[in-house]
Amino acid sequence: MSTKSKLAYLLSLILLFGAGIWAASQNFWQSTPPLYAALGGEFTLNSSTGEVSLSDYKGKLVAVYFGFMSCPDVCPTALSSLSAAIRSLDEDQQAKIQPLFISVDPDRDTLENMAAFTAYFHPSMKGLSADLPYLENLTRQYGAYFRHIPMEDSALGYTVDHTSRIYLIDQEGKLSTTIPHATPVTEIISIFEQNL
Repeated sequence: MSTKSKLAYLLSLILLFGAGIWAASQNFWQSTPPLYAALGGEFTLNSSTGEVSLSDYKGKLVAVYFGFMSCPDVCPTALSSLSAAIRSLDEDQQAKIQPLFISVDPDRDTLENMAAFTAYFHPSMKGLSADLPYLENLTRQYGAYFRHIPMEDSALGYTVDHTSRIYLIDQEGKLSTTIPHATPVTEIISIFEQNL
């Protein structure tokens, strides 16, 4: 290799090194904001034992599910999967997770009935609710949805169409991910373990 070639090679290395330093100073590799950064946040709801706020569980992984007690299959399936995933963890891990069921049907789902309903799925699961305007704002805040749909030929009078996802809130109270309906229990366990 001639002296000229060596010099050209050395100069190109210096230029590449300089370009790398410049690019780093421009934050080209800075991570993008998390997908859920604009969603989530504090809430205060009612339970059978009094008011409950998200901040009450700071330091825990909180798993939130929006639904209603007379849901024929979607809610029981999701809550069963959530419960099975929690029960599959060791005791120390289980103690670091707080499952919450938030009813979007406060007219029919009494706080006392929700306490029994949630205990059926997991002893640490809390049943929470509020009035409809608060719930509408809260579900929007979390990117969730619900709507009461009249059913003229039913004794229930209406049903509730709603998002079926588990909203996972980290130990600092920030929404970290959502878990879609019908996610296998083994995947839910893995997601919990990654976030504990």
